[in-house]
Amino acid sequence: MEILYQGNEGAYSQLAAVEIFPKANLISCKTFEDCFQKCTNDESLRAIIPIENSIAGRVADIQYLMNKYKLQIYAEHFHRVSHNLIAKPGVKIKDLKSVRSHSQAISQCQKLINQYRLEPIIAADTAGSAKYISENSLDDEAAIASTLAAKIYNLDVLKSNIEDDKKNVTRFLFMGKKIEHPDFKKNEKFITSCIFKVKDKPAALYKCLGGFATNDVSLSKLESFSDQSSFEQYLFLCDIVGHIEDPKVQKSLEELGFHTINLEILGVYKASAFRNL
Repeated sequence: MEILYQGNEGAYSQLAAVEIFPKANLISCKTFEDCFQKCTNDESLRAIIPIENSIAGRVADIQYLMNKYKLQIYAEHFHRVSHNLIAKPGVKIKDLKSVRSHSQAISQCQKLINQYRLEPIIAADTAGSAKYISENSLDDEAAIASTLAAKIYNLDVLKSNIEDDKKNVTRFLFMGKKIEHPDFKKNEKFITSCIFKVKDKPAALYKCLGGFATNDVSLSKLESFSDQSSFEQYLFLCDIVGHIEDPKVQKSLEELGFHTINLEILGVYKASAFRNL
């Protein structure tokens, strides 16, 4: 199996992929859109995509790419993120003036950044930041990245576990072009993910959600995002707790369809055991 991930070698997406598929061939991509495009063009490829973090919230632009490419979700994975302050060998914390990393990592480590009065520098990814520090041999700049990135790029770990909240978890989605739905089993927990666009009418969203309430179906996620450049109508990314073949979910989706312009099913997959912790 070949799995695409965004970022340089040592990225958290790579670590998450290894946890699920330790024997897979992992391929680095420069951007998230590269991952989506390549999977769209080759249905044998899979991608692991971070969608949200327990501290920093949703990962920017992923919902737009999910709507644009309509890849199917096969599984979800919750990865415990441990951030580290890493720098060139011999550099001390007192020497640092700035810290480089992905915007999510920067936002997740604000206490340390403020404590040492470091100037944050936003970069494309965490591992790429470590690579940048190594290649440019910087004496006054550090990176926030994984211990794997520190090892790969021959950097020292100045401080470990620097995230503000030790319960720092990122949810990843395992995606691809081919549609694969697991069989419905009453004793197992599933998630059905979809994107829908409500009709431009008063109380449209209220009516969309009414079917879930009357059929006793829970939603674990509902977030809005604008439709391209328009602010008049919004799309909604929704995670439904249940299998699409469950009669309750079917009735809820039928009701939802009456009040939407379009409805796209993005995948049906087993709920992670992490949800029960």
